[in-house]
This record gives sequence, C-alpha cells and structure tokens, in this order.
Amino acid sequence: MGPRRVEARVRVVDPRFLRTTSVPGLAQAADSLLPGLKRHTCENDDGRSFLRELADTETPHLLEHVAAELMALSGSPRSLKASTSWDFAADGQGVFRVSLEYDDDLVAVGALKEAQPVVEWLLSSVDSGAVLSPDIDAAVARLRAARG
Repeated sequence: MGPRRVEARVRVVDPRFLRTTSVPGLAQAADSLLPGLKRHTCENDDGRSFLRELADTETPHLLEHVAAELMALSGSPRSLKASTSWDFAADGQGVFRVSLEYDDDLVAVGALKEAQPVVEWLLSSVDSGAVLSPDIDAAVARLRAARG
C-alpha cells in the first residue's frame, strides 16, 4: 500500500492568473506570510527551491505549497509529499490536479480549503496594496482542531 493521498481538481478561471508571473512581488509576499515556504523544495530540472520556482510557475502549484505548509504548521510531518499536475485534454483548459500526501485526511482536505483564500489574497493583494492579510494562526488552529 502506497502513501495516502487526497487529490483536488483546481480550475483557474481567470487566465491572467494562470501563472505566478502575472503578479509582481508574489514570492516576497508569500514568504512574508508563510516563512516556512523557504524550506520547501521542488522536483524540477534545476533543483530550485519553491520560492525561486514561485517566480514563474502555475498558480495551483502555489496552492499546493500553501496547503502543505498549513498542514505542517498544524502538526503534519514536513516529509509528506505533494504535487501539481495537469491533463488539459482530459480535464479541460485551466484545470489542474493538486495532490497531497496526508497523515490525517481531514487536515489535508481542510488545508486545501484554507489555502484557497490565502492564494486569492496573494494574487490580489500585491497589486492592490490590501492591508489585511489572511489569519494564518486561525487557519492553523482550525486544522489542529480537525485532527483525529
């Protein structure tokens, strides 16, 4: 039996936000909000860190890492793997598959749910100068409460 995983299909509705390059300063904002993202690595050709990868990657890849970081902050092992993939021919244009290994299925599903407004804020706040950032401590508390 392999690792336990949850997979979510994520549709990027606004094509302007398909890639992180559309939002200047996104990596810095993500790092400020979730400093643990510095520890994330990606399996890519260059062996880049996630924050470096964040300069030009798919937006659901950001969702993957935010969810994984929220899981880690709520007590999940940092060794759990996550991935983002796509098959536009099968799923439709702009639809991605975000997969998370988990130690607690409710925490994994909750982390994906909690990550969505964080990513939306990151995509909109950098340009708009929005002051109120998502309450990461409250999100982590909700995920800890969900732990079985």
